[in-house]
Amino acid sequence: MIKIMKYLGQVRRCAGLFLSKEYEEIGIGTWQDSYLIAVCDTPGVSQEEIAARLYVHKSNVARHLGSLEEKGFIYREPDKNDRRVLRAYPTPKAAAAAERIRAAREEWNARVLSGFEREEAETLSRLLQKLADNAISAAQEREKER
Repeated sequence: MIKIMKYLGQVRRCAGLFLSKEYEEIGIGTWQDSYLIAVCDTPGVSQEEIAARLYVHKSNVARHLGSLEEKGFIYREPDKNDRRVLRAYPTPKAAAAAERIRAAREEWNARVLSGFEREEAETLSRLLQKLADNAISAAQEREKER
């Protein structure tokens, strides 16, 4: 039996342990980094767009963005054309945090790819992208069944 979930889970949990010290200094949790980066990469992004991009439930987005807003990393404003849509924007504090998050992620990647030949790392990246694409398709199919 291939234990994909076991190994992906171990990598994710270890990444969380590795990144938690840096993130604690920034003032975010290990599950908030993707939300903060999404807002920094696309200022004015809607909560719905973040949910679709990160493959998470809209309620998770609202909760995490609310926490980031309370901490001064982002602010949200209603869309000019549709007041029901909230758009998220980064603050200067978010931009500084995003730089540290990216640097910490790069350090993590360097450590976990230590000992890999460049070709091996590129092959792993391609295979993981293929795995992610299949996971997205499977999740979308299951969502349609609901």
